[in-house]
Amino acid sequence: MTLKDLLKKKDKIRDEGTTQTAPKGPTLSPDVPEFQFYRTTTSTQETIEPPSFPGDPTRETPLLSPKLRTKFGSFRRSSNASPQGTAFDAEDGKAKQHEKLVERLHFGRSRSGSSANVPDNLPEVGGDGVARTEEEEAKWETRATVLVTEGLQHGPSQPATPSYESGSPLLPRLPPSSRSRSGTVGAPADEQNIHEAIRLHEKGDLEASTALFGRLADPNGANNALAQVLYGLALRHAWGCESNQEQAVQYLSMAASNSAEVEKLALGAGMKKGGAAKGELVLAMYELANCFRNGWGIKKDPAAAKHYYETAANLGDTDAMNEVAWCYTEGFGTKKDKFKAAQFLRLAESKGNKTLGNTWIWKDKYDPK
Repeated sequence: MTLKDLLKKKDKIRDEGTTQTAPKGPTLSPDVPEFQFYRTTTSTQETIEPPSFPGDPTRETPLLSPKLRTKFGSFRRSSNASPQGTAFDAEDGKAKQHEKLVERLHFGRSRSGSSANVPDNLPEVGGDGVARTEEEEAKWETRATVLVTEGLQHGPSQPATPSYESGSPLLPRLPPSSRSRSGTVGAPADEQNIHEAIRLHEKGDLEASTALFGRLADPNGANNALAQVLYGLALRHAWGCESNQEQAVQYLSMAASNSAEVEKLALGAGMKKGGAAKGELVLAMYELANCFRNGWGIKKDPAAAKHYYETAANLGDTDAMNEVAWCYTEGFGTKKDKFKAAQFLRLAESKGNKTLGNTWIWKDKYDPK
């Protein structure tokens, strides 16, 4: 998925209302069928997709972003694929064995227990946990604002100002900004510069693209939430810069917190579908969930990953719907619940995100009683 598609997805999340209950059976597209290729073992599954731009052959796969959902071109592994091969599998297996032993002996938290990155005062959302109406989605958005502003263990501390060459002819000059941290919905000039940075990225000039993202993300400058998401991804995956996963988490946290402040105002004004920063909030939450899940720049936290995926899913993110379904299927950060997994997979398919091999979700036993 390209960077331009990533921006379209952000706008779609912001503008689209909640979809009605999924049809009872699968619907097939009348267009030419789509094909996906998978590499599988008895315990893992990996989606195989080509990168959308020439990569450095000396780099390894983990430097590429998981299926960027707005405008960065790359590929992503499927949710139950092991990101680092057999060594990762062995290490993860030992961790799971230890975790099971601890749970049996009643030491510490259980697998579905609380998390230091998830606040205890999250608002109740009611229903069956899947938002299908505007009122239910508004409750989940209120929950999201609390989750990102109070939940991160280290808080969205202000990262160091990114460095870049201000004299580069490829980078447009940015006017000085007096906007506060909460004023993060992009001005027209910011939007134009983001599109220019995406054009540079897709052209293969990653250094210039990332430098421009960094300038727009600067909390002492433009302080643009979308640019903070994209700059965080660049730092995480070393796109035209040195990898700095800890700083990536800071920028993603800042994007989520800044967007949440805008959304609080929208919700306070009575808006049910979300305000102008809803798309940025959802993108930041999804990428933070990936950080918690994989231990990218922050300690692994399955419970936090599940909460972030589930909240983003209930705000319209179809990738998050598939990921939280995987969490419920595998018991990652929560108790296993195939009924709940089927609900989210159905919702994702109803919104056009179809996954091969999901016919089981339409069995009668997964219908609401």
